[in-house]
Amino acid sequence: MDKRELKEAITALKKEKNAVILGHYYQREEIQDISDYIGDSLALSREAQRCENDIIVFCGVHFMAETAKILNPSRKVLLPDMEAGCSLADSCPTEKFRAFKEAHPDHIVVSYINCTAEIKALSDLICTSGNAEKLIHAIPEEQKIIFAPDKNLGGYINSVTGRNMLLWDGVCMVHDAMRAEQVMQLKAAHPDARVIAHPECNAALLQVADFIGSTKAMLNYIHSCGYGKFIVATETGILCEMKKNNPDKEFFTVSATDSRNCNCADCSYMKLNTLEKLYRCLKDESPEIVMSEDLMNQARKPIEKMLQMSKSLGIIK
Repeated sequence: MDKRELKEAITALKKEKNAVILGHYYQREEIQDISDYIGDSLALSREAQRCENDIIVFCGVHFMAETAKILNPSRKVLLPDMEAGCSLADSCPTEKFRAFKEAHPDHIVVSYINCTAEIKALSDLICTSGNAEKLIHAIPEEQKIIFAPDKNLGGYINSVTGRNMLLWDGVCMVHDAMRAEQVMQLKAAHPDARVIAHPECNAALLQVADFIGSTKAMLNYIHSCGYGKFIVATETGILCEMKKNNPDKEFFTVSATDSRNCNCADCSYMKLNTLEKLYRCLKDESPEIVMSEDLMNQARKPIEKMLQMSKSLGIIK
């Protein structure tokens, strides 16, 4: 089937099976086009929690689909490609982190949502790049904190809150491989462009950014500010939404160059999901996210705490 036929077949299956498709901003454009909801981790977590459809198809990566299942355990949650993992989540093995936590018993654990269900279960609070600063501010200053798994996001939050959180040594390979030198080269070629960056980028790059924020925050900034050109330091999938909402503005992407990466800013895991896999996933109702009830119960507590705190702090309604 071609793309048009696949989209028609997916739409029909979605109606037949009472399914909903949740898509992350970093997905392929054709996946974003057919998704019922597009968002960042926080928005998609909320959608997953209140979803009443029989089936949730999560077009993102494995930890995101896990989160959907944890928040709505009575629903069947599918992931088009079970190999769609996350380098950041992989950088925090459960047993090593458990030992790290046990070595610092006077610390609570705040984990970025980009982690496995097992790490969530070892955490006291989950955060996203969009709410991390306010959540950390809300924790008493005398309370010691372990922040996992992203040392770049944790370092950035330390810098803006004045905290001294103990950071797990993990990174997103795509964001961490972007370099300040590349930004400055683009800035020299486009001196009137604003530099916007995701806080998963390394500290050197963040120092040359004009705006730092989550994917949703970057979208809001572009739409509301008076600038017309932007140098974008994050995964390229976000450009679909940026261009759709701001057709009169120009965007220049920062490449990720590293021995472990191609010369691009694409997350290979995010791009594993395709229309063909989405169709087969809905048709066969597989692959399905399956976890033990005990793991889901333990992992749900810090996520629900995040959502409750976010409401009380006015981050979400």
